[in-house]
Amino acid sequence: MKLPRRNFLHLAALAAALPTVSRFASAQTYPSRPVRLIVGFPPGGGADIVSRIMAPWLAERLGQQVVIENKPGASSNISIQTVVNSPPDGYTLLLVGSSAAINATFYETLPFNLLRDIAPVAGLSRTPMVLEANPSVPAKTVVELIAHAKANPGKITMASYGTGSTSHVAGELFKMMTGVSMAHVPYRGGAPMVTDLLGGQVQVAIDVMSSSLPHIRSGTLRALAVTTTTRLEALPDVPTVAETAPGYEVLAWTGIGVPRGTPPAVIEKLNREINAGLANPDIKARLADLTTMPMVFTPAEFGAYVAAETEKWGKVIRAANIKAE
Repeated sequence: MKLPRRNFLHLAALAAALPTVSRFASAQTYPSRPVRLIVGFPPGGGADIVSRIMAPWLAERLGQQVVIENKPGASSNISIQTVVNSPPDGYTLLLVGSSAAINATFYETLPFNLLRDIAPVAGLSRTPMVLEANPSVPAKTVVELIAHAKANPGKITMASYGTGSTSHVAGELFKMMTGVSMAHVPYRGGAPMVTDLLGGQVQVAIDVMSSSLPHIRSGTLRALAVTTTTRLEALPDVPTVAETAPGYEVLAWTGIGVPRGTPPAVIEKLNREINAGLANPDIKARLADLTTMPMVFTPAEFGAYVAAETEKWGKVIRAANIKAE
């Protein structure tokens, strides 16, 4: 039996439209089961705490449980690969961190491309960092630190959480923009770095504000500058690095991504609910307790931010010839 040409074309058009209709229908009913949030850091860290502040809000707004799965390892690359390999249906979310933008260049080969394979959903938080020194260091300002380092090239030690970490590239950017030479001392995480900085085994470091603020307030560490473009309420008398090195800015940030191909309606719904949470006074207060600021973006704005951060740190890594160990 032969179909008239018009009927055949009509049926063909309906068949072609079925995937789109199916995706639209699933987006309309999303979510109908629990949602996973993959976090590439151990429980208890700053990024993990931010995710646990947002998860209950998102669960309430979506009407489904949001289950946090910690998958640390390879500087968050394991978590990214997990999400890249997941169906693009909105049921697997990724906590994207600043480390992901650094890793795009730091690792010569990766089984995924962050900008290609992860679709941006929303920002979450931006955490200021602080350039600090052991009190035995004679410098009390950024200008004095630069002068001290130039008078002692390669003799001043600058610690970091580890090679390729946010604190490492922040230090390399500082050295590039100020023309100083300091010896990099990598640690396996922020806690041992701060311990040795307090003990005087290393002299200078860049740390997230939340970790070092108690030591700064007690006087056991000296804050030389904050890494934001404006001064912070938590340390109103501490200048910014940018006041000495214009254009310098470093923030440890987090956001949410999903596998590329996730329906736009699902992404828009997640973005809307996450941004509503970031505007909620209780959540804002809890983030402020961590000295963390909400980062409210549309999906396109968050995508542009991640791309800009990837490009920025790519230039620093190439210029400083930073290699994965």
